[in-house]
Formats: sequence, structure tokens, C-alpha cells
Amino acid sequence: MPRWIVLAVPVGGVAEANSDARTVAEFEGSAGEAETALLEAANTYRHGPWKVRRREIFKCSSRSYLIRIRERAATYSLLVQLAELVHDSDVKSVDESLG
Repeated sequence: MPRWIVLAVPVGGVAEANSDARTVAEFEGSAGEAETALLEAANTYRHGPWKVRRREIFKCSSRSYLIRIRERAATYSLLVQLAELVHDSDVKSVDESLG
């Protein structure tokens, strides 16, 4: 079964100290399940501790969304992306996936 991660990558309005990409979720599943998890992350992800006052979600592709979040005193944008594992150098992981 394919392995996936959902990443949140700040693209605007985020302080430099918080500007690193974050792994929001990591799981195994079908492409359809992964796309569902991506949309759920776009609908629920909070980058800061404050209450989200407004969330706008823009679909870039079936595997990425731009979200614009307005909080108490800040507005920022994040690219939420789905990534499929295509290589793992851990021989044990590769042997297990082959059966």
C-alpha cells in the first residue's frame, strides 16, 4: 500500500522562525484516501495558537491547496501538499513491501 505525507509549507505572512515546512500527517492508503486526507488537512490545519477567524481554500491541483488563514492579528498563506513515498533506502522496508 502506498505511503503518503501531507505537508504544510508557509508561503506568506509567517515569521521566519515559523517558516519551515511541517509534516501534518503520515499514513498508508490509496490515492483517493490520500486526497481525502489532504482536503481534511486543508480544512483543519492551524499554523498558530489562535482561533481561526476565516479560512479560504484554493485548489491548485488534486494534490495541493493554498490556504489563507486569518487569525486574531495575522493573516498567512500555506501550501498544503500531498506527497507519495517513491523511494526508501531502508532495505528492510523495501523487502517488507515486496512481500
